[in-house]
Amino acid sequence: MRKFLLNLPDVESLKKQSQSLAMLDAIMSPEWDYRYYSFDSKWSENEMMASMRNGSGDDYFILFNEYGSIIKGFAHESPMSPYAQNPKKIWHGIIENVPQEFESFLSEPAFSIKDTTFCIWRKNDDLTWQIGEIDYPQTENADGLEDLLYIFDGNPQTYQEFAEEYYETEIEISDIKEIYEHQPLSEKLVKKLNREVSLEDLQEDIEEIGYQKLK
Repeated sequence: MRKFLLNLPDVESLKKQSQSLAMLDAIMSPEWDYRYYSFDSKWSENEMMASMRNGSGDDYFILFNEYGSIIKGFAHESPMSPYAQNPKKIWHGIIENVPQEFESFLSEPAFSIKDTTFCIWRKNDDLTWQIGEIDYPQTENADGLEDLLYIFDGNPQTYQEFAEEYYETEIEISDIKEIYEHQPLSEKLVKKLNREVSLEDLQEDIEEIGYQKLK
């Protein structure tokens, strides 16, 4: 078992942090196209979906359903990229052992499964995240998993460092912490993070993300 998987949060905690990341990015970037992190709490009747796109060709998609959660990622420079194989194909072992409960994930066009360098899953009764039986190339973090999922350490400072570099602005860690804890949004908090955005501007995003509203 890879040590990194042991440190990933459980399914419910991962979902909560995914919502927080999406809410923070919605505040920081009113233009959806420039956001890293997104969350759709209404992906389907019984499913939610989180995603990341970094604009350089890397992404991940996370599905949350009644059975647990599954994550697919694509690191475009990975030696395990399907584009590095001849003929083009997903590296053996990545998706072969995905449980039946998540089979629909593998056939969903929106997730671009053909572009995959890692896939992990955790059913509700699993004690840790699971991964297939894979013969890795002799390269550190060959599948890009650690590089793309590092944000899920539960530490607001990790998002602070990302956002200050990406959005080129300073952010108070206490403000990030409020959203990591799913505190109700207020006009004051929103303005502290981005003076160009109001709470009213965010109503559609709040609804889509499923982040709790100000009461």
